[in-house]
Amino acid sequence: MNVVKQLEELNYALLQSFSTRLDKPWGVMFWNEDQPDYYDANHARVSELPEKPEKVIDEVISFYEQIQVTPRFYLYNIESLTSFIDLLIEKGFQYEDFPELIQQWDGDVTPLSVNEKITIEKVTATNYAEAVEVECQIEEFGGRSVREKAFETEFNDKRYTHFLLSYDGKPCSTACLFVHGDQGRVESVATIEAYRGKGLVGLLLQRIQQEAQTLQLEKLWIYPITERVEKVYSRYGFTKALTLQTGHAFLGGKGIKEIQGR
Repeated sequence: MNVVKQLEELNYALLQSFSTRLDKPWGVMFWNEDQPDYYDANHARVSELPEKPEKVIDEVISFYEQIQVTPRFYLYNIESLTSFIDLLIEKGFQYEDFPELIQQWDGDVTPLSVNEKITIEKVTATNYAEAVEVECQIEEFGGRSVREKAFETEFNDKRYTHFLLSYDGKPCSTACLFVHGDQGRVESVATIEAYRGKGLVGLLLQRIQQEAQTLQLEKLWIYPITERVEKVYSRYGFTKALTLQTGHAFLGGKGIKEIQGR
């Protein structure tokens, strides 16, 4: 299986952990009526030009509006979807595109010095509320209305392992490992603003690398949001595997670039 297929399989497994999937002749639809503002849980995915593009757009609009969710498309191989994107814009969709950076771990646990002020624990029922509170402060995650429910879903799914880092006893940073088969994906890496710049992300990544070794994962992936974040992760054994040019078309609300501060 080539790298793109491996990543697609892992990504679909992750998406299906918090949404319903429906395969269509022209692509895939994902939805979760309980999380209408969670973009990843509610979108139509297209990577090839549909035979009847206008019919596809009308079908997607009708479906998501019936469940009171903003219609949106995630688009891949956008260089082959130019006419489809033009039609989406004609029909009132806003559109943005950006590179989706993907990095792969080199397999070596990053050596980092011990900091006695820092503790890292797996998230359990005991520290669950503290971990949720940290993630709800991260605007890039969509805010409390999205992240609170999403965290609960993930916590109850054994494929996810969440980690909580405390600095001087104050919970301030989180990260998560999602496992599917022999592959893993690093998710929800975040530090509240007052504690950024202290190298906390590196310590969390080191802890996840240790977990990946324990689980004997064949591959561990991470999706940095921006090139700046990519440079940070590259200090801890993650190297660029590929870059996908992706598009996001949406009938309302904020764009992904605005939410994530790209």
